[in-house]
Amino acid sequence: MTAAALQSGTDEPSRFTATQQPVLRRNRQIVNAMSVDVEDYFQVQAFAGNVERSSWDDRECRVERNTDFVLQLFADAGIKSTFFTLGWVAERYPALVQRIVEQGHELASHGYAHFRVDEQTPTDFRADIRKTKQLLEDIGGAAIRGYRAATFSIGAKNLWAFDVLHEEGYEYSSSVNPIRHDFYGMPDAPRFGFQPDGPSGITEYPITTVRLANRNFPCGGGGFFRLLPYALYRRALQRVNARDQQSCIFYFHPWEIDPNQPRIPNTSLKTRFRHYLNLERTASRLQALTRDFLWDRMDRVFLERDGSAR
Repeated sequence: MTAAALQSGTDEPSRFTATQQPVLRRNRQIVNAMSVDVEDYFQVQAFAGNVERSSWDDRECRVERNTDFVLQLFADAGIKSTFFTLGWVAERYPALVQRIVEQGHELASHGYAHFRVDEQTPTDFRADIRKTKQLLEDIGGAAIRGYRAATFSIGAKNLWAFDVLHEEGYEYSSSVNPIRHDFYGMPDAPRFGFQPDGPSGITEYPITTVRLANRNFPCGGGGFFRLLPYALYRRALQRVNARDQQSCIFYFHPWEIDPNQPRIPNTSLKTRFRHYLNLERTASRLQALTRDFLWDRMDRVFLERDGSAR
């Protein structure tokens, strides 16, 4: 993706039902949705073949200190975010969950132990999201409205997951990344909010992409945020705001601001490149991102639009 390429691009037709997307504005500037996937460095999909879940309790956990750093970064910037939190983390760090809520952020579900949805049966998935929702609500004292699948693992082959989410009381999902990727991706999905099976009780808000030459390119966070030059990334988000007139959704993980995290042995060169690239630069890039755009919680950007959001 080049700076020149950001000057062009078209939108794609969709087989899904798009939702009305009036964007939240403040002083004529679009407000975007900031989100954090609260998980530790050893829980990521890239290490699934190297780290057994049975070993999680024996590993050095850094999620609390890293998430507290993120909370302070947001406090300094004066922004609120949505924290998609693993139930496993909430059980072990309840005070952290309470701090997230007390500081005015939205608490949302990331499932219990980072199981991929496309590797679960509908029965297992229902039990997982029900358990996590109840756990987070009991600890945080706030209703859980949103869900994000581990590794964006809802796609064309398991759209049944949206029905289960709705039946279990969730109001929205942010579980689809409409790109091509070896771990995930649903490139033919709409780029903005849609209802998977027509009008229903739940809406999917995909991770943000920029449309160039009839293809979606990632610009919603994660490893791509650490890989690409910040100026190019900022330009892609600006394009979505200006050309598509839509709020962007950005995500990252607390471990991405932690260059001193323990290294996982016996991993491939590709995995090491993806996971450890530019960790030392993430915090400063995030600070720049909070200055260059307006941000708020997922629920307020998409679910609680007031009369000015037109």
